[in-house]
Amino acid sequence: MNHQAGKPAFAARWSALALGCAVAFGAMAQSYPTKPVKVVVNFPPGGAADQIARAITGPLQEVLGQPVVVENKGGAGGNIGGEAVARSAPDGYTLLMSSGGMVSVNPYIYPKMSFDPIKDLAPVAAAAKVKVFLVVKPGKLPTDVKSFIGYLKANPGKLTYGTPGNGSSPHLAAEMFQSQAGVSAVHVPYRGAAPALVDLLAGQIDFAFDPGIAMQHVQSGKLNMLAVGSMTRSPMFPNVPTLDEAGLKGFDADTVFGFYAPAGTPKDIVARLNTEINKIVSTPAFRERLVALGGDPAPMTPEQFHERAEYDAKRFGAIIRDRKIVGD
Repeated sequence: MNHQAGKPAFAARWSALALGCAVAFGAMAQSYPTKPVKVVVNFPPGGAADQIARAITGPLQEVLGQPVVVENKGGAGGNIGGEAVARSAPDGYTLLMSSGGMVSVNPYIYPKMSFDPIKDLAPVAAAAKVKVFLVVKPGKLPTDVKSFIGYLKANPGKLTYGTPGNGSSPHLAAEMFQSQAGVSAVHVPYRGAAPALVDLLAGQIDFAFDPGIAMQHVQSGKLNMLAVGSMTRSPMFPNVPTLDEAGLKGFDADTVFGFYAPAGTPKDIVARLNTEINKIVSTPAFRERLVALGGDPAPMTPEQFHERAEYDAKRFGAIIRDRKIVGD
């Protein structure tokens, strides 16, 4: 048999197969979706990821013409929900809404993760840049950030702070704060930002770096906001200084929340979702809802979203190593 003679025929068949696949994927994207889409939020209900997801999935199902259903699957710093999506079929019908920390932080604090978020998940669309806010229970604690830092220095290890869990963005913000301010407090991890807020309101813990869900309680006077853990002030609280302004130079604990799909999801489907989500994120209605959480809309291409994750991995990785932070 002449193997050389068979090569062109084989190449032709392979080219035809590849072209057929490309056409099929293109047709898939044009007809997508033909059934409900599930969005897994890898944190409990009531937190920033959950609220952002629900603000987007309503308008998204209108433009897609199919139900977009939110399912909360929290635990292990977002890894449980992240793995569930990573192991799902790469067909665009299972998406993940997560804080960027699950991708850029968790590999540093969970050395034995059962999946690789960089390899097993594909960035689809960023949704929001989420700030964190230093909030305290009114009463015994100072009402300005510089006095609060002085109080912590005079009472090392006596105050407690709550977070959504080890390695969460509020936890990293608190560790950055302690490191830069030269203070110490006791960490109390919770299974989400909402239960931490409940205990802060009840006086069970002393302070928190809140990812925006405590805004209404600050406005009602149930909590005091001392500072913004970002390089920019919040338009909702223009008189509250940033930690950078308060003397902790360069303090920036912002994280980007967004949507991911299982690796291998057709690029045409990812592109369609990115376009539609970016449109929603850019609407006045979404901006208004996000500002109420203290965040900023953050429309990006998948490539820009990936680059942001790499940037966050470098800066948060440094504090994780310095503070020896490990996962739950």
